[in-house]
Amino acid sequence: MECFSNTNIYPFRVFPPKQLSEIEFAPITIFYGGNGSGKSTLLNAIAEKLRLERSAMFNKTPYVEDYLACCKYEMVHGANRAPSGSRIITSDDVFHFLLDVRAINEGVDFRRDEVFEEYAAWTRIKMQPLRSMDDYDRFSTQLEAKRSSMGEYTMRRIPKELDGKSNGESAFSYFTQKIVERALYLLDEPENSLSATLQKELARFIEDSARFYKCQFVISTHSPFLLAMKDAVIYDLDRVPVTVRPWTELANVRAYYDFFKEHAEKF
Repeated sequence: MECFSNTNIYPFRVFPPKQLSEIEFAPITIFYGGNGSGKSTLLNAIAEKLRLERSAMFNKTPYVEDYLACCKYEMVHGANRAPSGSRIITSDDVFHFLLDVRAINEGVDFRRDEVFEEYAAWTRIKMQPLRSMDDYDRFSTQLEAKRSSMGEYTMRRIPKELDGKSNGESAFSYFTQKIVERALYLLDEPENSLSATLQKELARFIEDSARFYKCQFVISTHSPFLLAMKDAVIYDLDRVPVTVRPWTELANVRAYYDFFKEHAEKF
């Protein structure tokens, strides 16, 4: 992918000072850098240029279309578009999913309280005889309440909660649900909401998806667990010029290393 600029407005001004004009993509390509380094700008430019699916709305600045018109890309094997199902997954997508899960579960909680009260009312009332078919629904519901425990009665009347997972577990499941075989995925800081353990799990999932299921990933991250993925090609956007570097030389990873080395005797 090549980007050219002769102006000083966003997003044209972001990459020329970094001397970044071309990127060669691997099965797993990572954009590393601090806040303001252009990781998300680059990821969104690729997503828009390739017309990838996205869930959260993308707020385009006035000159994005002009910028994209200056960007070029080449695909291997004669392809002229990204594989079906390819998409960008942003932190907003995951955040909105977590809010949806919470809303559903809060709705379940509200309905559960209603059913508890309904059960208590039916079990307090003396059974009335079935006089006509008009009484059938009332009669069968009350009979069921009398014959069931509160838990059994309730479980038949409310939807299940979405697994009762933590935010991190729900976020991890979002990635595993959205990522299928033979597609391109752009992931914008996927470590957000994930514990260290789940970041390691996500790294393994991405490695396996690239190796065994022919997926390709372009990821913006500063998570050491994701940066350490096998055979990942890492572009350090904090360097001028932008260069490909091993994960062990990156400033964020070195900071972790130095910290733990300093406190090694405490482990």
